[in-house]
Amino acid sequence: MKWFAFALAAAVSIAPAFADDSSPVGLWKNIDDVTGKPKALIRISESNGTLQGKIEQLFRAPNEDQNPKCEKCEDARKNQPIIGMVFMSGLKKDGDTYTGGEILDPDNGKVYKSKMHLSDNGKKLNVRGYIGVPMLGRSQVWLRQE
Repeated sequence: MKWFAFALAAAVSIAPAFADDSSPVGLWKNIDDVTGKPKALIRISESNGTLQGKIEQLFRAPNEDQNPKCEKCEDARKNQPIIGMVFMSGLKKDGDTYTGGEILDPDNGKVYKSKMHLSDNGKKLNVRGYIGVPMLGRSQVWLRQE
């Protein structure tokens, strides 16, 4: 019976490593679509069927401000710290895609429409920000961290 208790305890302790790969909820590393380098860690959460994303960590050079503010934002986020900021919201599941949301680019302060979908068995998240129609925008691939 001790081996069963041990096996159960071990399974419970590693359960977070087996995240639900069918949902974007979790921690993601976004990869800059211009430089190809990691830019931030983003926590996606769900509330009442709607997804939102919060910036948990920035990957910045030692000579850069390690806790920058959104100086170019034009809404309530103006001059607020980027770390801890909800920069993505309103995305709802529509088949295999999440649509209807918006995403803020803290670098330029602009808010874009957004959509995203999982790929590579839930290990990657394809995120698109756009103006008007999805063809006019930018895409990033985010990598699941947990």
